[in-house]
Amino acid sequence: MTDDDLPRMEFAFSGPLRDQLVAAVLSGAKTTTSALMIGYEADGEPLPEVGARRVVVDSRDQPVATIEYTDVRVVRLADVDLRHVIDEGEGDESVAQWRAGHEEFWHSPEIRAELGDPGFTVDDDTEILAQRFRLVDATTT
Repeated sequence: MTDDDLPRMEFAFSGPLRDQLVAAVLSGAKTTTSALMIGYEADGEPLPEVGARRVVVDSRDQPVATIEYTDVRVVRLADVDLRHVIDEGEGDESVAQWRAGHEEFWHSPEIRAELGDPGFTVDDDTEILAQRFRLVDATTT
């Protein structure tokens, strides 16, 4: 399978946040990410598996790296641990700080529209897909 055949990994939405997250992946600061399980369920998208690879795209929709999953687990939002938070590479120094930022993103109009639920909200029992990955190649073109 060539990089052209790999599924895409889009961090956040195109724009400054995606650019920041992609830069963190490329620098090695970001080795984990989080997603709402309800998003996978709504899209009918299969969960990533350990060993699977994805092509990371930037805000211009250009491939910039290949990552490989090293751990994938479903956890309650209340059970996200500090190691995962720090390894997200976004500068959060506590789980509470990480959660506040992620709740703001997950409660955004864009996420609610994507989920088709204008009143969507998260709580302690919301299932999160905690994904750990390694940077395989930062020169895919």
